[in-house]
Amino acid sequence: MVSETVTPGEPAIVADGLVKCFGDVEAVRGVSFEVPEGRVLGLLGPNGAGKTTVVRMLTTLARPDRGTARVLGLDVVAQPQRVRNIIGLAGQYAAIDENLTGRENLRLVGKLSHLAPRDIGARADVLLERFALADAANRVARTYSGGMRRRLDLAAALVHEPPVLFLDEPTTGLDPQGRNELWHVIEDLVDGGTTVLLTTQYLEEADTLADNIVVIDHGSVIAEGSAADLKARLGATTIEIGFRDDTAATTAAGLLASIGGVDRDGKLLHLSVPGDDGAGSMLQTVRALDDARLEPASLVLREPTLDDVFLSLTGHAAADGDGNGDGDGTAKPRRSRRQRSGGRAR
Repeated sequence: MVSETVTPGEPAIVADGLVKCFGDVEAVRGVSFEVPEGRVLGLLGPNGAGKTTVVRMLTTLARPDRGTARVLGLDVVAQPQRVRNIIGLAGQYAAIDENLTGRENLRLVGKLSHLAPRDIGARADVLLERFALADAANRVARTYSGGMRRRLDLAAALVHEPPVLFLDEPTTGLDPQGRNELWHVIEDLVDGGTTVLLTTQYLEEADTLADNIVVIDHGSVIAEGSAADLKARLGATTIEIGFRDDTAATTAAGLLASIGGVDRDGKLLHLSVPGDDGAGSMLQTVRALDDARLEPASLVLREPTLDDVFLSLTGHAAADGDGNGDGDGTAKPRRSRRQRSGGRAR
């Protein structure tokens, strides 16, 4: 296992003013952020925003034109080989040999990572079991499903047990089941202490996995914070109240104006309230309607989403850009790591 450890007080990943140009195009424009050890940073943005270029600089595959970056205290420009020894990288497309079996792929990576020959077989078996690939270990990779290839690719990135893992849109192209399976794998890694930088254009993915989110658009950081912070800062909670007749809707609109902004669409009212006061405003709404003996046909609390945040920040949806990702976030809804643990994820 890699023995490098972060200097006490030093974040596991530090990007400081990173700039990268391709000819006259400035693809990354002064990007800065930090990732504490054992946490997940979600780098969120549409295709073409500069996310992959940032990852390439942090993983020594591209040299910054300006700015600095460190991984576990190691400078990515001055100490590139030491950085490569302590990181794992899984890109947008599975980097596996389709003519080799799953086991052979992992054994090959073990040899290239200079693991002791006596340890390579055991390490491969552990990862095949961990990623639910043991039954397919002796099948050639070209017979694997998309989700299985993704899991094999991630397993290959973990052969040398890196403490820091970079995942560049790891679930692009996966169906909802495959996406959820990979989410579980990432959560298990973080629970074991791995630091993860995750780029994604799937808003639900960032909401589910990331402790902190950096929103990037046109090569620049435009917002940063936890999912809850971003929603509270930029998204308004809406209480939707439906009535059976116009008279009740009109009366309710006047009655609820003291609680928040009311927009009316026929018999349906949209009551906008502060993002951090949804539950309290809902209680006020119910009490006010009950006191007035107004019975709604429907009553729904709609919390702001990261889609709302991204649209507010950029003026377009997260999937918009010059790439071909769909960004539809169609994975089955799940609770985030923060919600499942009853607080902030570790």
